[in-house]
Amino acid sequence: MEIDYSQIKVIGFDADDTLWINETYFRDAELEFAKLLSPFETANKIDQELFKMEMKNLPVYGYGVKGFVLSMVEMALELSNNTVSNQTIASILDIGKTMINKEVELLEGVEQVLQQLSKKYKLIVATKGDLLDQERKLEKSGLLDYFHHIEVLSDKKEANYSKLLNHLDIKPSEFLMIGNSLKSDILPLINIKASAIHVPFHTTWLHEQVDVNNNQSKQYKTIKSLLDLPKLLQ
Repeated sequence: MEIDYSQIKVIGFDADDTLWINETYFRDAELEFAKLLSPFETANKIDQELFKMEMKNLPVYGYGVKGFVLSMVEMALELSNNTVSNQTIASILDIGKTMINKEVELLEGVEQVLQQLSKKYKLIVATKGDLLDQERKLEKSGLLDYFHHIEVLSDKKEANYSKLLNHLDIKPSEFLMIGNSLKSDILPLINIKASAIHVPFHTTWLHEQVDVNNNQSKQYKTIKSLLDLPKLLQ
């Protein structure tokens, strides 16, 4: 099915793993955490239990590095039956600080594409995560001048997007979302009659993985790189 983008006036971009690398750092942190907790459990078990802890804590801490670190600390205490050393707790905190202080590594073609599209469309960022951390990454990225609006959402469900579009006075038919997560960046948009384009990242957090039926798959496009976006919108 051919998708018509001729009515699009505003393009929203997810940030993590769409504009810059993010999930890779979480995978690296999980490996470090498993090494720290290796005296208490196998790496596979630690990984499974940490994910369960993150899901339990998500309604309390939300998304982002800080909630992830708190879940690691809680998991360390639980797996060790509260015998984990102060040094190990300090090392977990250091993992988090290292993640937060990472340099922002833009994905291929990001600035080139934003520069090109900003001449024709209003561009916004619609991302989720820790507000302070996302603001810091946007500042470090050097991309702020391309965006008309920045929104850090508590979640990315239909209601969150509808509220954002209403706030910015954007009709769903005029809005296109670009992102790497089918669950967060694509399906909610087609459900509210907006447009979406999927740009997969090489690794996806388990919480963001979702099955797509045949009818849904016909309602959005998938591209390999942001560099393919301008041509698709012509």
